[in-house]
Amino acid sequence: MLQQVNGHSSGSDAQGGKSLREDLQEFLGGEALLHELDDLTKVNPVTLETVLRCLQARYAADMFYTSAGCTLVALNPFKPVPQLYSPALMREYHAAPQPQKLRPHIFAVGEQTYRNVQSLIEPVNQSIIVSGESGAGKTWTSRCLMKFYAVVAASPTSLESHKIAERIEQRILNSNPVMEAFGNACTLRNNNSSRFGKFIQLQLNSAQQMTGAAVQTYLLEKTRVTCQASSERNFHIFYQICKGASVDERLQWHLPEGASFSWLPNPERTLEEDCFQVTREAMLHLGIDIPTQNNIFQVLAGLLHLGNIWFADSKDEAQSCQLMDDAKCENKDGGLCISFGHTPREQGSIRTSASLLQLPEDPLLETLQIRTIRAGRQQQVFQKPCSRAECDTRRDCLAKLVYARLFDWLVSVINSSICADPDSWTTFIGLLDVYGFESFPSNSLEQLCINYANEKLQQHFVAHYLRAQQEEYAVEGLDWSFVNYQDNQACLDLIEGSPISICSLINEECRLNRPSSAAQLQTRIESTLAGSPCLGHNKLSREPSFIVVHYAGPVQYHTAGLVEKNKDPVPPELTRLLQQSQDPLLKVLFPMDPEEKSQEEPSGQSRAPVLTVVSKFKASLEQLLQVLHSTTPHYIRCIKPNSQGQAHTFLQEEVLSQLEACGLVETIHISAAGFPIRIPHQNFVERYELLRRLCTRTSPGSHSPSPDEGHSEWSPHTKGATLQPLLQDILHTLPALTQAAATPGDPAEATPVPVHCGRTKVFMTDSMLELLECGRAQVLEQCACCIQGSWRRHRHRKQERQRQAATLIQAAIRSWLARKHIQRMHAAATAIKRTWQKWRIRMAFLASKELDGVQEKHVSQVPLPLGSLLLPQAQTSLLEAIIRLWPLGLVLANAAVGVRGFQRKLVVWACLQLPMGNPSSYAVQTAQEQAGVTSIRALPQGSIKFHCRKSPLPYADICPEPSLHSVTGFNQILLERHSLGHM
Repeated sequence: MLQQVNGHSSGSDAQGGKSLREDLQEFLGGEALLHELDDLTKVNPVTLETVLRCLQARYAADMFYTSAGCTLVALNPFKPVPQLYSPALMREYHAAPQPQKLRPHIFAVGEQTYRNVQSLIEPVNQSIIVSGESGAGKTWTSRCLMKFYAVVAASPTSLESHKIAERIEQRILNSNPVMEAFGNACTLRNNNSSRFGKFIQLQLNSAQQMTGAAVQTYLLEKTRVTCQASSERNFHIFYQICKGASVDERLQWHLPEGASFSWLPNPERTLEEDCFQVTREAMLHLGIDIPTQNNIFQVLAGLLHLGNIWFADSKDEAQSCQLMDDAKCENKDGGLCISFGHTPREQGSIRTSASLLQLPEDPLLETLQIRTIRAGRQQQVFQKPCSRAECDTRRDCLAKLVYARLFDWLVSVINSSICADPDSWTTFIGLLDVYGFESFPSNSLEQLCINYANEKLQQHFVAHYLRAQQEEYAVEGLDWSFVNYQDNQACLDLIEGSPISICSLINEECRLNRPSSAAQLQTRIESTLAGSPCLGHNKLSREPSFIVVHYAGPVQYHTAGLVEKNKDPVPPELTRLLQQSQDPLLKVLFPMDPEEKSQEEPSGQSRAPVLTVVSKFKASLEQLLQVLHSTTPHYIRCIKPNSQGQAHTFLQEEVLSQLEACGLVETIHISAAGFPIRIPHQNFVERYELLRRLCTRTSPGSHSPSPDEGHSEWSPHTKGATLQPLLQDILHTLPALTQAAATPGDPAEATPVPVHCGRTKVFMTDSMLELLECGRAQVLEQCACCIQGSWRRHRHRKQERQRQAATLIQAAIRSWLARKHIQRMHAAATAIKRTWQKWRIRMAFLASKELDGVQEKHVSQVPLPLGSLLLPQAQTSLLEAIIRLWPLGLVLANAAVGVRGFQRKLVVWACLQLPMGNPSSYAVQTAQEQAGVTSIRALPQGSIKFHCRKSPLPYADICPEPSLHSVTGFNQILLERHSLGHM
């Protein structure tokens, strides 16, 4: 058993007189089991110390994910863990019947959101809010979630749909490296820090298959293009083109080997994100072809050369500042001297930048050196030479304007490539990856907006989960003891409150037509907002500043340059200059719009209010929160174990401050005692009414009328009264479900899980919902088995009746066919027998008449030799006829009269089948003058056979194959004539 700790004090509470180290030492008895607690609600008691110790034990055991009620705590391992995000593990969580029973993982959160979209109870849009400090792993978490949805939300059946789904998945995944290359940078706390916020909307159709996505970005830190803090770097894409471009490309973009650029600090550092080919391939998959890519990189190279343009102080205010020599130029601070020995002397930075941006060189230089002023009612135009600081500011503004337009264009291209048709998707899952809370030695407007966004998200979490949940318990009549939590509403009132706040004062300074003073702005903020508990002041600070106590800790903001950054002024002459570019990309980014020209020259009385950076960011943030409020949110808290980014290093002080800032302990308390599942009565009855089948007793409520009957006549009170008996019947089945789910070896599971029926909703825990779903699945399975059994019985009976009918029909048809066949066979046999008998009688009669009673008369002609006979054509035809009519020829051969001698010989030859070509081999003697036939001898040479198909007669199945002039089927009759003299 885990030993309990009696101390309930936090790190700052000293009631028990024990320090943090003593509390942790007291808790060491259960350290062996701490890494097995995958849910922080199981820690007893729930304090900052126990939660910290549990997270440290799990981190040491390479367990980086831990549940904390409604929140998933993710510790950054700071090392590659491939098996933790493999496709096999994705499929395991997706195929698990209850993924929440597996180990805590971001895939479990992703699967829960995916199943909630499929849910029949409340199929609403889902959102996952990934929060944490910079470097805590928010970008990596969002990237893994996108891969997870690309795997589980794409299972089409047809081959064509599968190809479309694969193309969409590839484009969605390829949007990550492109946006990270153009929007992420290396900071003091994170090598791949997102310098913009993004909300990715994964669009699903009615079959829960991913059909597209949409990306919405917030507040790109475009000032990083021209200004980077010490030990930080510019955006990744600048380093990628300098390190990964080929020799020809570097020559084309004027990026020689070893060249130095003032806007490209720390180029010697090599990061994993410096992969140029990956970015190019991703852009190619998104529909950005190679010529367009080269055009983009050429513009970026032009911006790098633009940063090498430096101006020298002018001795005369009426004269413009001249360019500083490349070999003598200095940075903004006037300290570091940068040499460009590899750049040809005759090609200066201004000429190279103008060539790459395809801008005229002289107008470019003139626009940077001279400011155009419009004054008076007549809008007269005046030109004034700029000071060195103003020239540098205009140069930086030009670079930031081009890069911001390029980034927005890339986002629009990505959306056009991956966004689906509005009619093709029904629900979405949102992934919010916003910049983490930041506090640097020097904080300006960018950090104020970033921390303001984190305050709003923290307030969303507090309002949605902590405050709203407890207030709903009280409204529904549940017995609930409220848990105290840290509310950051006071800090939000300080930043964005009405009518006076920090944002309103900064915007007011922008609207005033006067030079802005950092000290004056500090004084106004401190005097106007002095009553706020979240506003502080550092008296030891040499620079004008103010302190805001955020939920994550106090941050000091310097007021110098705050108003100018909020204005974000873009001189109209810079826009007009970029519109003159011959570069195809810049023509798209800066089109010639007639409306812009009319807006650039407004009258002094109708001038519209300036839209500041804070105002635009606040409006986009409110729009984002409206989207989040319309979805079911899920929270992932990313924790950074150490600020150095080292693996196997867990610094308790740093982790403890993050736990205090995000209010994790309060979240655990409410999650452990609360009921995260809330279902309206009507939906609960509609889904779980069938559980009454499991109830063994007959309840009066079981015969209550259905809520769907007489719906038009119900009043709300009557409807609620009718639902109550049904709810009671359903709740009576819960003990049976609990006992069925409990195992003999686990008596804790046998205790009923609390379920509370409020005034309008039913409150329960996740485990109770699982029991209800299991019971519902059991009833549905029983109903399905009953339906399947009845259907099989009906189908079997129907098949049996069909089989009997078919057997009867087949028997009748077979008997009829047999009778018809026998009748035909009998008729055929009778006809054959009758014909045969007639023919046999006729032949017997002819033979007896020919052989016994007929005397052939003598013919006086002397017989000629057989060889001298010349048979004419008529005799040949007669011979063939005689062969065919051989029975008649047999009679004629022995006839005494009627046939001449030579013709009789032919008849004899045909009857005896004697060959005609060799007459000397035989002799035929005819009875011409003799007294008659001396003897007739017949030698039997075979049986008489008749052929009739399927005849019952003997030998009917043997079919002789006669030759052309052969006679078969009868005995050959050999006639021998002997003269009387021989006898």
